[in-house]
Amino acid sequence: MTKLAQYIQKIEIDSLWSGRKHIVWQLRPDVNILSGVNGVGKSTILNKMARYLRQKSKPSEYHNGDFPGVTVTFYPEDAETIRFDMIRSFENRLLSGTALDKLSDGRVHSELDWKLYELQRRFLNYQVDIGNHIIQLLSSGTPDAKEKAVAVSQPKTKFQDIVDDLFSETGKKIDRSSNELQFIQYDEKLSPYQLSSGEKQMLVILLTVLLQDNQPGLLLMDEPEVSLHVDWQQRLVNLIRTLNPHVQIILTTHSPAVIMNGWLDAVTEVSDITQVDTDSSQQGTVSQ
Repeated sequence: MTKLAQYIQKIEIDSLWSGRKHIVWQLRPDVNILSGVNGVGKSTILNKMARYLRQKSKPSEYHNGDFPGVTVTFYPEDAETIRFDMIRSFENRLLSGTALDKLSDGRVHSELDWKLYELQRRFLNYQVDIGNHIIQLLSSGTPDAKEKAVAVSQPKTKFQDIVDDLFSETGKKIDRSSNELQFIQYDEKLSPYQLSSGEKQMLVILLTVLLQDNQPGLLLMDEPEVSLHVDWQQRLVNLIRTLNPHVQIILTTHSPAVIMNGWLDAVTEVSDITQVDTDSSQQGTVSQ
C-alpha cells in the first residue's frame, strides 16, 4: 500500500528556465504564499510541482521515474506521494463539441464550468458515501449513534453555511433539498453554471476542499483571487482552513488582500528562494 504524506517539507527545482535559476523552498505545513512580479516564475514553479506530483501518484502512466529536475521532501520522509488538488483561475471559453455538449447537456462553456461539472459528479458520490455511513451508524444501535451521525454530516453542513453566507448579498442560497448542487435565488432555481465568474471560482475552491474529506493533503492554487471580491480574497485562506484544517496550501498571488488576515508571515518572494548560476556556462554551479 502506498504511504501518503501529510505535507511537503521542501521543494527543489533544478534548472528553472534554461539552467540559469534553481529553486530551493522550505515549506510550512499550513500555508505558503508565493509572491513576485509578473514573469518571475511563480506559475512555472506550481506547474512543475503539479506535474511531478501527478507522476508520483500515477507512475504507471509515465515512462520515466521521477520528473527530471524536481525533488520533493515529504513528511514523513518515507512517504511516496501526497493527495493533491490544483486550482487555476482562468475563465477561458471552451470550444463547443458534440461529445462535450452531450456529456454536460450543453451547460459547460468555460474551463470553470468544466471544473464545476467534474466536481458535481464527485459531490454526488460524496453524498452517497455520507448517506451510507449515516445509515450504518444509526443501524448499529450504539448509544452515541445519533451524535456520530451528526458529526459525519457536519462538514457538508459547514460548507453549505459558508456558501450561503458568501452569496447572501445577492439572495442566493444552496437548495439543501436537492441531491445535486443547486441554488435558490428569490424562489428561482439556479444551476452552478448560472453563477458569476467570482461565485464559480469560490465554489470550485470550497467544493474541492470539502471533497478532500478532512484528509491531509496539498492544495495548489495559481492566483485564486482572480474574479473574487476583495472581501472574499481576505477571507479565502481562513475559509479553506475552516473546511479542512489538515490541508497544506501553496498559492501564488498578486493581491495584498489574500494575506491581510494573519498570513503575512506565510509569504515568500520568488527571489528569496532562487539561486542563480554564477556562470551560466557552468551548468549546476550555483551561488551560495
